[in-house]
Amino acid sequence: MEQFFQYVIHLIDIWGYPAIFIGMALESANIPIPSELIFGFAGYLVFLGRMDFNAAVVVGVAGGLFGSIISYLIGYYGGPPFVTRYGKYIFLSEQKVAMAQKWFDRYGLITVLLARLLPVIRTFISLPAGFARVHFIKFIVYTVLGSIPWTIALIYAGMMLGANWESIRSIGHEASLLVAGGLIVLVMYYIIKKRKNV
Repeated sequence: MEQFFQYVIHLIDIWGYPAIFIGMALESANIPIPSELIFGFAGYLVFLGRMDFNAAVVVGVAGGLFGSIISYLIGYYGGPPFVTRYGKYIFLSEQKVAMAQKWFDRYGLITVLLARLLPVIRTFISLPAGFARVHFIKFIVYTVLGSIPWTIALIYAGMMLGANWESIRSIGHEASLLVAGGLIVLVMYYIIKKRKNV
């Protein structure tokens, strides 16, 4: 896998934005390409002046949305039987899908937003959303809202770290848990405040 990851970096280095879009589309369509790798290197290219920060964020979010829609449609039309029968051919792990399913069963649609900031689960959460046939527009809105802070944080971190951008890969999971925790606190604050005003 490490050689494959280096190849992904090479493609981003050559093709720039289109490679970021494709890489994030694959990651969000259940192909195990770490977003820390894609966005960390994109941030490094911003640091070098070879990419624009805002453009990298937009392309990254758009690629993630495209891949998430593909995964959602697989779940919507194929259901769990598709994963059981064909998952191994397209890098779908039944165990990881089951983990995402448990989160979705416990927290519902809000999981689509929060899971974008959680290791492993963010890659597979679109499938159970498709299984449940959640409202498509709501799925898109939650996916975008959940993707934006993670995309910005990783690209910015890569930009700030410069030549040391690869250290993101070793701290990415811990950082994602911190960001997710912060977002959960904000959501809970919003819900409590809204109830008090009713």
